Amino acid sequence: MADQSPSTDVHSIRARHEFRGLRTVEHYFTVPLVHTQDPAENPGETITVFAREYSSTDHTAEDAGKLPWLLFLQGGPGGRGNRVTSLSGWMKAAAKDFRILMLDQRGTGLSTPVERQSLERRGDAAAQAEYLTHFRADSIVADAEYIRHALGSAPWSVLGQSFGGFCALTYLSFAPEGLREVLITGGLAPLHGAADRVYSATFHRVAARNAEYFSWYPEDRERVTRIARHLEQQPEFLASGERLTPERFQMVGSFLGGNTRVDALHYLLEDAFIETPAGERLSESFLEQVRGLVSRAANPLYAVLHESIYAQGEATNWAAWRVLEDYPEFKPEAEEPLLTGEMVYPWYFEQDPALESLREVAELLAARKDWTPLYDTTQLASNTVPVAAAVYKDDIYVDHDLSLETAAAVRGLQPWVTSDFHHDGIGEDGEGIFGRLFGMVRAAR
Repeated sequence: MADQSPSTDVHSIRARHEFRGLRTVEHYFTVPLVHTQDPAENPGETITVFAREYSSTDHTAEDAGKLPWLLFLQGGPGGRGNRVTSLSGWMKAAAKDFRILMLDQRGTGLSTPVERQSLERRGDAAAQAEYLTHFRADSIVADAEYIRHALGSAPWSVLGQSFGGFCALTYLSFAPEGLREVLITGGLAPLHGAADRVYSATFHRVAARNAEYFSWYPEDRERVTRIARHLEQQPEFLASGERLTPERFQMVGSFLGGNTRVDALHYLLEDAFIETPAGERLSESFLEQVRGLVSRAANPLYAVLHESIYAQGEATNWAAWRVLEDYPEFKPEAEEPLLTGEMVYPWYFEQDPALESLREVAELLAARKDWTPLYDTTQLASNTVPVAAAVYKDDIYVDHDLSLETAAAVRGLQPWVTSDFHHDGIGEDGEGIFGRLFGMVRAAR
C-alpha cells in the first residue's frame, strides 16, 4: 500500500471524558472515500471516520499519551465500535499496556453513516451500489493506515474479532509495514474460493448446533415447530407493523453462536404463546424480543455487504440462498425446521422494511463480478508480523476447517484451537483470551 500520509488538518479531537476508571478521547478523521496511490494530487470525495480512544486512569493522562496503540477491528460487516462504560474483559487486560483505539468502521456509528436515507443522496441503485463497493475490508484497512499516520503512530498492534479478523488479514496482505503484531479471534477468513464453500461448511455446523441445543432443551424442538406452523396460519405483526414470517422467526438462531446466549434462546422461546379471547397468539413480549433480532434497521450494511466479504473477482449470486437447496431441513416448510445462522437471503429485502428500498442495490452487488482482491497470498506466505489467532472448534459463523486452512497459508501465524468457546468467546472470557494471544505474539518476537 502506498504511503498515504495525511495532512495535519484531517484529524480533530472534540471531547475528552473520565469516568469509572477509564479515560476517553473522541477522534474524528477526514479520509478519502477512494484511497488512491497519490491522494495529495487527487483527494476526491472525503468521508468522516470516527474512533474513540480508551485508556485506564491507572495511568496518568501524560503517561497514557505515551502508551502504544492497540487498534480494535469490530465484527460485522456494518458493526460500529463498542461503546463501553467501564474497562472489563479484554479491554481491561489491554489497557495495562495500550491505548485502545475503537474504530467505527466507515459507514457505521459516527463515521459518515450508511443507511437507506443517506444512500438516497447517492442517486439511483447503480450509483448506490458503486458507492458501497468502497466499504469493504480493503477500504477499512486503508482508513486505518491513514489514521495511524495522522496520529503519528509507529506500527501498531491490532485485535480483530470476527469480520475484524478478516480485515486484519487484509491489513497483513497490503500494509504489513503498519503492524507490530496481530491478534485474531474467530476471524480467519478463507483466502480463496467461492462464497459457496463458506456456506456449505457453516450450514453443516449450524445444523449440528441445532441438534446440540435441542438435546439440552428437547421441549424447544416442538416449540420451534409449533411457532413456525402458527406463523404460516396466523398473521402476527411486530410493533413496527411488519409481519413476522416463519423464515424471519428462524433468524433467532443467532443465539446459537454464543457461549451463554445459547441458553438465553430457551428463555425467549418459553415466552412465545399466550391465550387470548381469539385463541392462542404470540405474546407481545415475545414479539418485541424477536423484533430486535430480525430487523436490520440498526445495521443495514450487514445485510447489503455480507456476502461481498467473501467475494474476490467473481459474483456471489446469493450464495447462501443457493446452497440452502442442499440443506432442506433449514427451509421453513420442513417437518421440523431448524433455526438459521448469519446467512443473508434475497427475501430479507422484501420482508424487512429497513431493507426494502435497498433491494435493487443488493441485487446489483450480488451480481457484481469485478470485486478487487482482499488478500495477497504471496505476501501472507512470506509474512513477518507476529500473528496469533483463536480458532473456535465449533464456531457456526467462521468454519474451523477453513480457518486452519488459512492459518497454514500465513507464515508464522500461530493458531490456538479450542472447544471452550464459540464465536463470541471474547465476550465470555476476553481477559483470558487476550492474555493468551498476547503472550503468544510476544513470545514469537
